[in-house]
Amino acid sequence: MGKETGPRESGVKFEDDEFLKSTRLLPRREEAQPEEKERHKRDPNGINTHVKVSFEDVIAEPAATQTFDGVWICSHVSFEFSKFVLYKVLTLFLAIPLAFAIGIFFAIISYIHIWFLMPIVKTFMMILPSFRIIWKTIMDMFISPLYQSVGRCFSAVNFRCTEV
Repeated sequence: MGKETGPRESGVKFEDDEFLKSTRLLPRREEAQPEEKERHKRDPNGINTHVKVSFEDVIAEPAATQTFDGVWICSHVSFEFSKFVLYKVLTLFLAIPLAFAIGIFFAIISYIHIWFLMPIVKTFMMILPSFRIIWKTIMDMFISPLYQSVGRCFSAVNFRCTEV
């Protein structure tokens, strides 16, 4: 476990796949049928593509200062292993309660949107055409003549800058 195949390769290469077999719930990609692949896709819309973090994204050593290869390999393995195990443990304990809470949150938001917000918006959209006609009439009667008069008064004003 943790044997790297080359100095410039990223990722940890496992000597055998026994480590991952115990945690694999889905069949291997080559074993899955095409329609089965689409059914088990967990991020079909690519919402969390930015979460893909590898060891090289977090820790990088320049060519001038590098640690021993053994230390680098061990730190790489410990990073990947702790990320893998901690994610599994956190999801084991928190995924179901958080999914439940988020489901309740989105249900409340959906309920407010469907039963309160949209009826209010639709009501205003029905009232606004009538209100728009009344508002336009008021503007044309009172505000437009005032601004046109002020505009005509100031249109005769000229400014000239001269040096003295």
